[in-house]
Amino acid sequence: MWVLIYIFSYSVSPAATNDRTEWRLVPTVVFQEFSSEERCRAAKSKIEGSLSEAGAKLKSGLEDLKRAGAADPAQIIIAYNVECLLK
Repeated sequence: MWVLIYIFSYSVSPAATNDRTEWRLVPTVVFQEFSSEERCRAAKSKIEGSLSEAGAKLKSGLEDLKRAGAADPAQIIIAYNVECLLK
């Protein structure tokens, strides 16, 4: 049995917002079991591809806001980790 562990977190710099709840890293952890390493690695690859694409779109949107003087992408930290582990 293989387990896919997917961890996603984000935080916002205190300089970007007065909402203190946004300052912390807020992790989301997901576990999913697979019967084979191959299936787990295929799911891992798909999730990583989706996260990379979403990150590129987010970065582009934030750059647009920065040019408009409305936001700074450096104020937001987004991190993710996807691993397949033998159970």
